[in-house]
Amino acid sequence: MTGRMLIIGAGEAGARAAMALRENGFAGTVTIIGDEPHLPYERPPLSKSVLAAESEPAAPFIHTEARLAEQDIAIVHGTEATSIDRAGHTVTTANGAIFPYDRLLLATGAKARRLRLDGAGPDNVLYLRTFREALALRSRLMPGSRLVLIGGGFIGLELAAAARLRGCDVTVIEMAPRLLARAVPADMAARIAARHEAAGVRLILGAGIERIEGDITGHAVLLSDGERVPCDGIIAGIGAVPETELAEAAGLAIENGIKADERLQTSDPDIFAAGDCCSFPLALYGGRRIRLEAWRNAQDQGNHAARSMLGASEPYDAVPWFWSDQYDLTLQIAGLPDEGSETIIRDLGDSSEIRFRLAPDGRLLAASAIGPNGKIAKDIRLAEMMIARRAKPDRGALGDPNVKLKTLFLAPAGQS
Repeated sequence: MTGRMLIIGAGEAGARAAMALRENGFAGTVTIIGDEPHLPYERPPLSKSVLAAESEPAAPFIHTEARLAEQDIAIVHGTEATSIDRAGHTVTTANGAIFPYDRLLLATGAKARRLRLDGAGPDNVLYLRTFREALALRSRLMPGSRLVLIGGGFIGLELAAAARLRGCDVTVIEMAPRLLARAVPADMAARIAARHEAAGVRLILGAGIERIEGDITGHAVLLSDGERVPCDGIIAGIGAVPETELAEAAGLAIENGIKADERLQTSDPDIFAAGDCCSFPLALYGGRRIRLEAWRNAQDQGNHAARSMLGASEPYDAVPWFWSDQYDLTLQIAGLPDEGSETIIRDLGDSSEIRFRLAPDGRLLAASAIGPNGKIAKDIRLAEMMIARRAKPDRGALGDPNVKLKTLFLAPAGQS
């Protein structure tokens, strides 16, 4: 197939889609437009190794310039796509350039949700979404610096762990009564909370925030109960908002992201969406429409969108997968942990465990695991494969650490 494939967004989904077009035999032009001045880079290290590095870190590029040139993939970076002319099949960028397309992929990602409080502004609240922001944050992580992290989700906690490793005095403020309320079982979240407290992090949970105070001498967060938490820096990690402005202006359907069908095709048959910006129906969970902010999802959807752009018809049906590293603990989740009605716990030894979520009919819907130094990776991978094949494992065997998970995976699909 020949023609013109245009990708807006130089993140994981966009970079992966460009390479997948070539791997699937596309011989026409492939162009990526990105607004950052870098080649596409990995985002997971930004809240981990980039912050904790002893020496100045380099951007963790996904593809080298030579690799992109070898595959004849053009990249236009440092400029923003500003409009889509759907009738004319063109995209215009901020510098006035016009790019024609036959098929267009929107991989515009998400942006950090801004803190809307009295006193909060760009001079006293930092965020983490880009490599440039990671470098700015890293410069604040000095031994003895007092940092307040607002938000007890994955980003906030990974930042807290990195800041403690660099010797900062860290306080995490979370409005919910516990950490990771949306994504992790309560007792697993309690274990993560205990690990942070053991590392010296102060956790303030169930807290309301009145306002942010600050001047050149320092900052403070004023809580609803009257406590004033002074600090040298404030970082907000309160979630992300999908980048949909371009799609909305072009008249595409939006529903908690750019609305796509099971092939990742938007309401325009020549435009597709992938990654953090894309909401899609997942057949594995009865067609439930979801949007995922996850590295694996961006990779998988980039690959899938490329095939769909080339005419493939199969639905996207990958098992959602997330992970987080904090101190010596690794947390991995396969599936959607808010699904299901029954929990079965398997003790993996060495302080590791995995929690399975089952539907009323016994079908495995999700698995959440925690343990030191990545010990859980093999078991969560087997669980992920069982979820994909819609397995209904024997409950007793699932919770028995003497029964190898591999034997349950090898049982016929739909039962074990």
